[in-house]
Amino acid sequence: MADAMKMRATMDGDAVDVKVLIQHPMDTGLLKDKNDKLIPAHFINQVVATLNGKTVIDSQWGTGIAKNPFIGFRIKGAKPGDKVGINAVDNLGTKYDGEVVVA
Repeated sequence: MADAMKMRATMDGDAVDVKVLIQHPMDTGLLKDKNDKLIPAHFINQVVATLNGKTVIDSQWGTGIAKNPFIGFRIKGAKPGDKVGINAVDNLGTKYDGEVVVA
């Protein structure tokens, strides 16, 4: 679901500054709807960031992350034209993928 992800990667000195916004409900499974029924858990549980196909971050998430999570990080050794990718998977198996070229 590439349309659910907005990414930016810009050079900042000798590193690339990456910013990612993922549109996702991040429901904990503990809240109730207006009919007093539990909203089922639906959250991202794994996020992997790559630089030119090589993994630079592999993180495990849980229900403690807010709705529409924002991720920001820096990668040393990148250069303009390199590709930064983000792959995320939620607890229902939905995959979210995005890629951006370093500017």
